[in-house]
Formats: sequence, structure tokens, C-alpha cells
Amino acid sequence: MNRMLRWLPGVQTFKQYEAAWLPQDLMAGLVLITMLVPVGIAYAVASGVPGIYGLYATIIPLLAYAIFGPSRILVLGPDSSLAPVILAIVLPLSAGSAERAVMVASLMAVVSGLFCILIGALRLGFITELLSKPIRYGYMNGIAFTVLISQLPKLFGFSLESSGPLRDIVQIVKTVLAGEVNWTAFAIGTGTLALILLLKPFKRLPGLLIAVVIATLVVGLFSLDQSAAVKVLGPLPQGLPSFVFPWIGLDALTQIIVGGCAVALVAFADTSVLSRTYAAKTGHRVDPNQEMVGLGAANLAAGLMQGFPVSSSSSRTPVAEAAGAKTQLTGVVGAAGVALLLIFAPNLLQNLPNSALAAVVIAAAIGLFEFADLRRIFRIQQWEFWLSMVCFAGVATLGVIPGIGLAIALAVVEFLWDGWRPHYAVLGRVEGLRGYHDIKRYPDARRVPGLLLFRWDAPLFFANAELFSQCLHEAIAQSPTPVKRIVVTAEPVTSVDVTSADMLAELEQQLREAGMELQFAEMKDPVKDKLRRFELLERFGTFHPTIGAAVDAYLAEHAVDWKP
Repeated sequence: MNRMLRWLPGVQTFKQYEAAWLPQDLMAGLVLITMLVPVGIAYAVASGVPGIYGLYATIIPLLAYAIFGPSRILVLGPDSSLAPVILAIVLPLSAGSAERAVMVASLMAVVSGLFCILIGALRLGFITELLSKPIRYGYMNGIAFTVLISQLPKLFGFSLESSGPLRDIVQIVKTVLAGEVNWTAFAIGTGTLALILLLKPFKRLPGLLIAVVIATLVVGLFSLDQSAAVKVLGPLPQGLPSFVFPWIGLDALTQIIVGGCAVALVAFADTSVLSRTYAAKTGHRVDPNQEMVGLGAANLAAGLMQGFPVSSSSSRTPVAEAAGAKTQLTGVVGAAGVALLLIFAPNLLQNLPNSALAAVVIAAAIGLFEFADLRRIFRIQQWEFWLSMVCFAGVATLGVIPGIGLAIALAVVEFLWDGWRPHYAVLGRVEGLRGYHDIKRYPDARRVPGLLLFRWDAPLFFANAELFSQCLHEAIAQSPTPVKRIVVTAEPVTSVDVTSADMLAELEQQLREAGMELQFAEMKDPVKDKLRRFELLERFGTFHPTIGAAVDAYLAEHAVDWKP
């Protein structure tokens, strides 16, 4: 029973629920509703599906995450960072059909959910940590740029078939210069955006709701949807979502699987950072694997109940926290409020202008951009800054899905590069300093005659095995005295694979034939275990516990008069 409850953190929280939390959770939930409705609708439209499905994707995931999610106050739902990823798959596969667009988006949510649950169950939640901070900034800035450009046509009150951010900019400029702008819609949209940004610093004010309500009232009172042809949301269907298994055939399945997995990676990268941040604030540890399961359950539930992929929200979560949220009951109250709206007042927002929805998404996109930390990265390590810029350019020019693929490829290259060309050092004794140190840093360091102390600062694996051998031979050739013994100080070597083990065996034979011994010092036991499994442990002879022990053994065995 306890093992089962481990996968249901929400049930455990409910069992420990304190009565004093209830008023705070209820109030925070009511405050949260004011953001859930306009944001859900706006992100649905930005994702290429009708606005009502944004509310479906709000209700169901909040309930699912309340059961399976480990974070106490994280708020899930439709998110601006996912919108361009979803749109990139939905747009070409929907062929202008809203019903087919919903099916594609829902199937993406199912794929994303299953992928997240599988990764969490296999305890592979660390995979998103493979994306370094500069790479993460690059693709998120690219996504923010894509979102912003995609919403400009709606802000100006005209339609545009997207062909990529850069081409879209050219088309937008041409359309504006041609005078095909609905200036009334533009005024409403920019006014809404200005009000959202103006009220954003006031955390306790529902600035987004205030701006959207004012825009809706202006359109309704002056009948601008008719007199000025301002496009509005229109009436929403009454009632709650129903179970529908999304399926559109095998021909598009590969693209949907790729898109669903891309959505999962983006969603979990954001969610893991946000959940750790709020876990530190609330003092509750969050298991990243359970976070993956919670996110997966929310997406799977969304996909099966006419929703689309969801993620954590960096805008709604702070609202819940500021309103005093203590547990996921806040999200349950929020979901219940949205459900009641759909049952009893579905036409409340029928005059909500599309340009105001665009303003909501643009405001969120502006919040996704990261500039301040990139300036710091440029100052301290420029090559990582330019890596971020390449990632940004990839998303902006190639598109979101290929751009995310480029980000993952760059992350792998960055990881391999650090291990492929690691630092290494020949060690000597420095007067006044304990231990043995890099002779390049300390040119006056004394070296033991006939002994080469060689340190390799990385795991040994297929990509750097040959380089290890080359560097060691170079160090032997540059030794001021003929080398009799090489001691590899292997404390930084955390792993050995088959390729590098075979290299070590060949290297040992070459050195032995040349009259030199190869030994190791400070090698970790797990690495020794691997050498034993590769049947090499006995071949290398002595393994010294420390560098000092290796030096003492050499001095004694070769009767060298040298004082440490």
C-alpha cells in the first residue's frame, strides 16, 4: 500500500491535510480562476485549436496533477512555451479543420503524457539536466520570439499563414504598409497589452483579468465586433469535456510522436526548474522522477479529455503562491471554478476580442525572454553565449521542432566535447605546498627522476581513449629524464568503457616492451570493478592508494635519492 502511495503524492498530502490550510487554499483557488480562463483560451488559440479546448486543458490536468504531482503549489495548464511546438505540428496536419486540429493536439498530449510517465517510471528524470543553461536560454528565447511573431497578425487584426518567424516578419511588414490593418483591433490589443504589463508588478492585482474584462466590455458596449469588424471569441459550448480517444490515422503518427516528445522535453525542462524553485521556498523536497509522472498524468488526462499538451506555469504559480496557496487543493478549486463557468455562464466572454487574446500571449512571451543572465554569460564565457545564440537562431530560422532537435544535438556535442578534450597534467612537487601539482602552473616544481606522474581529468571513454594515449606518449617524450614508471593519478577518472579499456591494455603492452611500467594511483573502487570485469585488473599490477604512496614505492624499489 505504501509503495502505491509513493506514486500518489496528492493522496499523501490529503491524509496530512491541516484544517488551517483550507481558507488559504480556497481563497488562492478563487484568485487563480481569474487567470485560468483568459490564459487558457489565449494559449489554445495560439496553439491552433479553438479557445474552448484551452479550458478543457485547464480543468482536467489540474485535477490529475493534484493526485500525481509532488509539488505542493505548482499550477499546470496550457502554456505559451508549448504553443509554437503544438502549432508546428497542428497547422500542417489539420488542413484547416478545427476538429482535426483538436485531434492532432490531443494525440500529442497523449504521446507526451506516455513519454513523461515512462521516463519517470524508469527514473530517468535527470535527462533534461543534459540541456545546459545557455542552451536552455537559447531555445526558450527562440520559442518566445516565435510566439511573439505569431501573435502580431492577430494584434493588427488580420490573418496570415505562417511560414516561419523570419518570413512572417517580412509578410507582416508588407501587410501593414499595404494598409490592411484593423486599427480598432490594434488599439484594443495594444491597450490590453500595455495594461497587463503596467499591472504586472502589482502581484495581488489580477492585472490580466482586469485588462481582458475591460477589452471585452469595450467591444460589447460599442458593438465593435459589428461596427468595426473586430474579431471576437464568440459563444463557448456549454458543458464539460467528454472522453474521446484521439486518432487521425497512421500517416501522421511519426510527426505527432516527434512533436509529443518535443513537447514533453520542453514542458519538463520548465517544470523541473519551477518545481525545484518552489520546493525550496516551501521546504518540501520534490522527486524529479515523480514530477515527470505527475506531468505525464496531467498530459495523458488532457489528451483523453479533448485537451492538448500542458506544462507548469511561471505566471499562474506565483499568483497561487502570492494568494496563500498551501496545497494542490488550490488547483482543484481553480478547476472547479472553470468547470462551473462552462456549465452556467459559457457566453460570459463571447465578446472577448482576438487582439486582446493575442496581447495575453505576447505578454507571456515577453516574460519568457532571458537577457540579463545571458549578459553575465557573455562576460564570463563567450563561447557558451554564442552556443546559446546558435540555438536561438536555429529555432527562429528552422522552426520550433528542428530548433529543439538542434538544442539537444548541441547539448550532446557540448557534453562530449568536455570529455573529448579534457584537461590533463604532469605533476611535480612544489616547495611550500602539500601534494603534487601541475608543472605547467608551477614551472619550478620538482619531478621525480624516472617517474612520470600523469593526471587525466575526465572519465575514460571511446571519444577520448586515443587522445589519452597520445597525451601520455607526449608527456613521456618531454620528460627531462628517461621514464621507468608511469603512474596515472586516476582520482578524476570516474568511468572506463570497453574501448578505453582495450586502449589501456595495448598501451600497457607497448610501454612494457619499451621498458616502462604502467601503474595507477587513487583509482576509485567502481572503476577497479570495471577493470576486473574487463579482465584487466591483474595485468596492471599495483594500485596505489595515494600519489604519495606511489612515489614512496618507486623511490624504495629503484633506490632513487630524492626527498619528497
